[in-house]
Amino acid sequence: MTDLAVIFDERPTHDGALIGVATLNSPKSLNALTLDMARQLDAKLEAWAADRSIVAVWLEGAGDKAFCAGGDVVALYRSMTEEGDNRGYGRDSLFAETYFTTEYRLDYRIHAYPKPIVVWGDGIVMGGGLGLMAGASRRLVTETSRIAMPEITIGLYPDIGASWFLNRMPPGVGAYLGLTGAQLNARDALDLGMADHFVPRERRDALLDALAAADYGARSPRELQAAVQQAIDTMERRDQAPEPQVRPHLDHLQALVGQVDAPTAVKRILADEHGDAWLAANRARLEAGSPLSAHLVWRMLERHRHTSLADAFRDELNLSVQCCRHGDIAEGVRALLIDKDKSPRWQHADVDSVDEGRLRDMLASLWSEEAHPLRDLGVSQR
Repeated sequence: MTDLAVIFDERPTHDGALIGVATLNSPKSLNALTLDMARQLDAKLEAWAADRSIVAVWLEGAGDKAFCAGGDVVALYRSMTEEGDNRGYGRDSLFAETYFTTEYRLDYRIHAYPKPIVVWGDGIVMGGGLGLMAGASRRLVTETSRIAMPEITIGLYPDIGASWFLNRMPPGVGAYLGLTGAQLNARDALDLGMADHFVPRERRDALLDALAAADYGARSPRELQAAVQQAIDTMERRDQAPEPQVRPHLDHLQALVGQVDAPTAVKRILADEHGDAWLAANRARLEAGSPLSAHLVWRMLERHRHTSLADAFRDELNLSVQCCRHGDIAEGVRALLIDKDKSPRWQHADVDSVDEGRLRDMLASLWSEEAHPLRDLGVSQR
């Protein structure tokens, strides 16, 4: 296996076209998305979009455990604690600004891509991995898919466009997922609109062969989408998807979250005595998570109920940098991934301890509209 951060290949089709194949190549880190990966993938997608010979893109992760387990939060932690003059949690977060700007620009490109992008969401798909998957035109899950936005466990919040797409789920469900970091299986992802098709893991190679054998016609956008869809249709086996976890509890989840506020929702979830193992694991994750993050989850969903995806990404960039400057993320990453003591010392004891002024400061814009690093989203990439 090569040491390249992302492996790129171009597979020929029977009618003389090419399918671009991109493989995140860091199986030891469960393909955590590094800055180098994001830069390489964004540049290649831009090139493939302009290359008429490329009719579709296939995106996957190396190894058999994960598509992508999240962003490179270890690099973020090191940038906050080890970089010379920038040492300390209150630094200017220059790396964070660069990292999140690059990641969100890549994610938005996938949402707006002019050709079919097929994401093989096999294994773990969490955080930044879901950012890569969420905007693809064909999001495939398998029997091993495990999807989550567990940022509350490290003192962040669901970013990568989640402030926008979690709002497109049944009322209350997105907030519940964000607060608890609940893990979803393939059936849940299909039910909640986070995935499009279930294809058994063993059919991966056959699907790639079907895509290569497809007829892409005159290569109009409609013909490209139709050819990819036809190939996937021959491989899908929804009847083999696992049993749902969310659907049987939908009424219960909506009653827990309701149209309330973050402290009330958190208290309702933690006080819930339902014995289901999935619900119990979600409660435990919330109880151990950052109280500040719980508020940020709620606020960001409120702010982006009716905004555009581009506006959500711009707001997320601001808050993600603020989290690196003043939030709990350094402590959360330390406890989970560096020292691994799983005993984070959050800045607040509970959700009631987080004051409104602190939240206003975290959500205050760092840039003017004209100076924002993502000011062009929704314009140049439309």
